[in-house]
Amino acid sequence: MLAYAAQGVSGESGSQTGGQIHGYLTRTDAALTGLADVFRRLVTETKVESPDVYEVFIQMLERDAQAAQAAVRLALAQPAISSQLVDNLNASIHIRTLLTDLFLVDEILKQRLAESDHSSTS
Repeated sequence: MLAYAAQGVSGESGSQTGGQIHGYLTRTDAALTGLADVFRRLVTETKVESPDVYEVFIQMLERDAQAAQAAVRLALAQPAISSQLVDNLNASIHIRTLLTDLFLVDEILKQRLAESDHSSTS
């Protein structure tokens, strides 16, 4: 999306690059549906200590995903998706907040997997 935003594309309907960005945004929309439930399931399956602490974060993740999804859906509702629109979508605080949430989840999962691997080899 960053490369598309930098191209200065006007977003004419039916252009190849416009179709590609539409596909990316459609897949993003689909991925955001149920995202919090995926993390919730991981927390349950790994039987973490203090699952209530995780649940509070998951509720926040769910709200952030819904806000980001609303922005993505607004972009998808447009007849043509310009580079400027994508640039503004990338800059959206809702998208950035969600990405930060996901980076945090990623680090937590990496750490938990490393701990799990370490305890299984000991």
